[in-house]
Amino acid sequence: MAKLNIKPLADRVLVKPAEAEEKTSSGIIIPDTAKEKPMEGEVIAVGTGKKDEPMTVKKGDKVLYGKYSGTEITYEGEKYLIMRESDIYAVI
Repeated sequence: MAKLNIKPLADRVLVKPAEAEEKTSSGIIIPDTAKEKPMEGEVIAVGTGKKDEPMTVKKGDKVLYGKYSGTEITYEGEKYLIMRESDIYAVI
């Protein structure tokens, strides 16, 4: 991956979502229209935090977030999510 020129502000985090499942455990191929939106990903960039609240996640962390969390953006052909740190449920 090339150097990313996106720097989240304040308490926002840039996340690269994990790929959606292509097959079920029994081998059935899932069509694009039926794929579940992934709810985990890798933190790519982190903002500086709020005045009284430092950031707790860091670049490279694997995280779980809500199904409808964040805003999808596409940068140089790659899909990312930008969300508030409070939208992240857990670090795995």
